[in-house]
Amino acid sequence: MTLTFLIKTLIDLYIMVLLLRIWMQYVSCDFYHPFSQYIVKITQFIIIPLRRRIPYLGPLDNNSLLLIIILAIIKFPLLMLIEIRVLILDPIYLLVGLLSLLKVAGKLVFLVIFIHLLLSLISQGRSQMNRLLYKLSEPLTQPIRRILPDMNGIDYSSIIIILILYALNYLSMDFFLGIWYDL
Repeated sequence: MTLTFLIKTLIDLYIMVLLLRIWMQYVSCDFYHPFSQYIVKITQFIIIPLRRRIPYLGPLDNNSLLLIIILAIIKFPLLMLIEIRVLILDPIYLLVGLLSLLKVAGKLVFLVIFIHLLLSLISQGRSQMNRLLYKLSEPLTQPIRRILPDMNGIDYSSIIIILILYALNYLSMDFFLGIWYDL
């Protein structure tokens, strides 16, 4: 049980880091920022060999995306192999992998928004990390800010995003029953 938790957590964290790499590229973050450099360094060792085999296509890093999909698809069969010591290959694991990817992406969005919210309260927008998190969260919060009126200088868009993520998580729990917990 502990090994299953450890493997699941490590795979989820690495998927988050790869998703963060793609997200930072999408919003044109400063790749000279120390945090950006860290994200690139811990993913580069596996992305460079993939780039030698698979050409770079389009504006997003397709090699990172391919690695994310592979990790998400093999996560559940690997966990089943650890728990029941039998490797079962079933096409349903493709759907389970995509569900797992959605859950990890939701966790990443929650973490980025929540940490940005906390940092903006503490440092009041003056730290470099706060500027990086602002750049990441701005594409998500800007549409809500356009709809929501300004309420005495308080920005509720981050809180609304977190509430939407919670609602989607509970909806997924209801829709996918017990498998959502195992992801």
